[in-house]
Amino acid sequence: MNQEEIELKILRSVDKVTSQRTIADEIGYSLGKVNYVLKNLIDKGLIKTQRFVNSENKIQYKYLLTPKGIKEKIEITEKFIAIKKAEYDELQKELEVLQGLGEN
Repeated sequence: MNQEEIELKILRSVDKVTSQRTIADEIGYSLGKVNYVLKNLIDKGLIKTQRFVNSENKIQYKYLLTPKGIKEKIEITEKFIAIKKAEYDELQKELEVLQGLGEN
């Protein structure tokens, strides 16, 4: 999986979950990898952090998509869908060829 796919998974997760550990568990990557990518997304201005005001845990943050992050999420999603569609079309052609060979 490339970096852009990992970023997309994180961009899709930040709206639903509140901790890096939960994001890591949800997308199947290590906590260290998620931390690294989240920091990168924050540096790019795609995600912002906000402390929980009423939380007992003062180091816990809420992750929010910025307007730039929402736009990037849409663009990456569109690219990802186009790639998957092309892969599907290619597999469909391969399947047709194999089915044709089986009929001979």
